[in-house]
Amino acid sequence: MTTILICGVDEAGRGPLAGPVYAAAVILNDLRPIHGLADSKKLSEKKRDALASEIKQHALAWAVATASVEEIDQINILRASLLAMQRAVEMLHVRPQQVWVDGLHCPNTGLPSRAIVQGDSSIAAISAASILAKTARDAAMLQLHDRYPQYNFAAHKGYPTAAHVAALALHGVSPEHRKSFKPVRVLLDKG
Repeated sequence: MTTILICGVDEAGRGPLAGPVYAAAVILNDLRPIHGLADSKKLSEKKRDALASEIKQHALAWAVATASVEEIDQINILRASLLAMQRAVEMLHVRPQQVWVDGLHCPNTGLPSRAIVQGDSSIAAISAASILAKTARDAAMLQLHDRYPQYNFAAHKGYPTAAHVAALALHGVSPEHRKSFKPVRVLLDKG
């Protein structure tokens, strides 16, 4: 029996007002199963970090890629998410035979692909990708917090919380904010 090499793909950071969107691609190793994989949003930060480390050690292949704030503003968040996913798949050092993606849309990889709604809850490889994308993005947002402490990115990771929107109104728009997103655009329009 031959095993089909399936690559799970997911993104993190479509909703925030700041920072890049991240995507990960993971090909799990059937001989090194990882227990406890789940949708990254349903795991504690500590559990995500532990699982991310295990995925990096035991997966057959994994990659994390981004699309920048500038790309998000130029081509829109959906296209930027798909671009980050495509980049992650292309970065894998093992070529998968199929690409399974969380959600409704598949990136253009030239490989047979399936979009699976809530795949991050039902498919281990997609869960693993969701964990790597989320932990990588959270780490990047902590670095942005060090550069722009006035926005408190460490607390909300760029999502449009009341505190973040208030900080935006008080301090203005940083280079890391997505200018095409309504709360940011409204501030810019006010000038």
